[in-house]
Amino acid sequence: MIKNLLLIFLGGGLGSCARYLISKYFNQFHAVPLGTFTVNILGSLILGFFIGWALKNNTLSHPVSYLIIIGFCGGFTTFSTFSLENLNLIKSGDYAYFVLYLTGSIFLGILSIVFGIFLARSL
Repeated sequence: MIKNLLLIFLGGGLGSCARYLISKYFNQFHAVPLGTFTVNILGSLILGFFIGWALKNNTLSHPVSYLIIIGFCGGFTTFSTFSLENLNLIKSGDYAYFVLYLTGSIFLGILSIVFGIFLARSL
C-alpha cells in the first residue's frame, strides 16, 4: 500500500510539473488556453494508451499503472483548470472561442482515449 502511494505521489508530481511547463509554453501564444487544451488531449491519449495496455496485458494493478495512470495522468490533466478557463471565456464574451474550446476538448479527449486504447491493443 505504501509503495503504491509513493508511486502515485511521484507520478502526480511529475504530471503536475509537465502540465505547468506545457501550459506555460503554449498559453503565451493565443487568447484560447492552448496549453490546457494540449495537456487535456495529450493526457487523454496517454491515459487511454496505458489503460488499453494494462487491460491487454492484465496488469491494471501493476506498479507502473499506479505511477502512470493514477499518478502521472491525475497530476497532468487539468479539468478543473479547463472549467475555470471556459468560465473566463464566457465572462470575457469570447463565445466562439468558448464553444470551440469546450467542444474541441471534449470531442478530441474522448477520441484520444479511444485511439489510445486501440493503439495499445494493436501492439
